[in-house]
Amino acid sequence: EGRISAIMFKSRTTELKFTPEDGKKVLVEGRISCYPAQGTYQIYVDNMEEDGLGNLYILYEELKRKLKQEGLFEESHKKRIPKYPQKIGIVTAPTGAAIKDILSTLKRRYPICETILFPALVQGVNAKEDIVRQIKRAENYDLDILIVGRGGGSIEDLWAFNEECVARAIYECKIPVISAVGHEIDYTISDFVADLRAPTPTGAAEMAVPTRKEVKEKIDSFHIQICHLINKIIQEKENNLKQIKNSYLLKNPNMLYDIKIQKLDQINEHITQFFIQYLKEKKQLLHQLESSYLLKNPQILYTNKLEKLKLVWENIQKNISYYLNQKEQVFNLQMNNLKLVNPLNLLEKGYTLIQKENQLIKDCNHLNINDIISIKMKNGSVNAIVKEINKDGKNI
Repeated sequence: EGRISAIMFKSRTTELKFTPEDGKKVLVEGRISCYPAQGTYQIYVDNMEEDGLGNLYILYEELKRKLKQEGLFEESHKKRIPKYPQKIGIVTAPTGAAIKDILSTLKRRYPICETILFPALVQGVNAKEDIVRQIKRAENYDLDILIVGRGGGSIEDLWAFNEECVARAIYECKIPVISAVGHEIDYTISDFVADLRAPTPTGAAEMAVPTRKEVKEKIDSFHIQICHLINKIIQEKENNLKQIKNSYLLKNPNMLYDIKIQKLDQINEHITQFFIQYLKEKKQLLHQLESSYLLKNPQILYTNKLEKLKLVWENIQKNISYYLNQKEQVFNLQMNNLKLVNPLNLLEKGYTLIQKENQLIKDCNHLNINDIISIKMKNGSVNAIVKEINKDGKNI
């Protein structure tokens, strides 16, 4: 209920491992002395550390902010809680007031509901892993609702339900989850992630199931609706029956046969007219065929075909002759071109071809004395030896 000022010199703040902020709880070490200028006592702080509860609160706010940014608190992700569940799972300690309150409330309000306990540690170092394991295990039991929680306690006692792994397990759970942690004033991360938050374990049981009175009222409401619907259907059927009884056809049943007989007569008449017209058309067609020129002179069909075949054959012969003439002209033209460029034609004019070792000699410098050469003429070839001759015509 009191207040005292505190001061920490700058030389001491260099050793701090955190940044002090308004609202943080801290533990300080130092000395108390009087400040003569004002005549008041104050603490001269030598060392300052974060208080344990203050640290937990900071962690709580940081995780809450992180999960909220990720969207784990959004209403769009929350599943609907069934109004009339058949099977409810409970993740909590097997002993203690929480499980007793939940079971007694469920039995009192809705005794036909089956309950399954998934015992878990709800406090201590290993509590968070145990809670996560039991939540995942509960998904294999075809539950309608899963209640996760414990009774009241300090912030350290409830801290397992502020762990990130527990929050994510509740968010990922396929079963609608009701969070029931502590008392009404206690809020944990699990409360924000769950599909529904209950102020207490007893409140969770009350939210999970209706009362006997509510169920009875609902059944009575259904009974009234069903009776009303049945009476309405009976009334409609009675009206239909009265209409049928008072109908003209029922009082004069022969009218039904008269109508059918009339329709049958109309159908017979239509069929008769159809066949008469059909036979008439076929007779006309037969008469046309009998009087046709082709039927009386069938040979004309073959004569026409034969004339056409003769014309086709003549056209084929003309095309073949024309094609052969064209090819013959091209062949003769090519033969004349070959004759013009044939070197053997020069031999007809008295020219000769000189070869040495099957190579055509075009230059005298390519020949040596005593070379054997072949001289090709018009009507054959002769071999000769190269000699050098002087101006007098004698061999040198």
